[in-house]
Amino acid sequence: MSIKTFTSEILTSTDVNNYLTNSGSQYITSTVVGTTVSSVTITGAFSGVWDSYKIIYSGGVGSTSFHLGLSLGSTATGYYGGLIYNNAASATPAGALDSNTASFTFAGGGNTTQALLNCDLHNPFLARYTLINASNLSFTNYGTYNGALGNTTSYTAFTLTPNSGTITGGTVTVYGYRKA
Repeated sequence: MSIKTFTSEILTSTDVNNYLTNSGSQYITSTVVGTTVSSVTITGAFSGVWDSYKIIYSGGVGSTSFHLGLSLGSTATGYYGGLIYNNAASATPAGALDSNTASFTFAGGGNTTQALLNCDLHNPFLARYTLINASNLSFTNYGTYNGALGNTTSYTAFTLTPNSGTITGGTVTVYGYRKA
């Protein structure tokens, strides 16, 4: 769709609806997380309509401090990535690595007062490697995580799993980034 520049004309409902529908991102789905769950699966999240997605989990808490892993479909191997982070008490950066793990281990995180996942996921539905860019936090660690799942499987669902304890409450929301 080409970009239309409006000058001094009357906007029709077709113009307005077309531009609202084709805005920068579009809501796809959301799921409310239950009480003391060990994982949450979001189905119907990815399709051929979008190539890249924004996934946000907020408003929840953990039973303990945790990293929040993200896995695609039933794939439980082949995830690679790196987390670069700082501890609030130190200016020296540190790192953690995913090397052929069962999920994007450091996609999000939290503790007993908060939980957060804020990531961009690229190509999960396409027959290409799936890439992730995410923010990661716990109570005292803050960082950035990037990774790849090196297969050409087409996915429609993902699962969030804390590496320790359980999560309670909050909402997982998925948006699709508009194709140009």
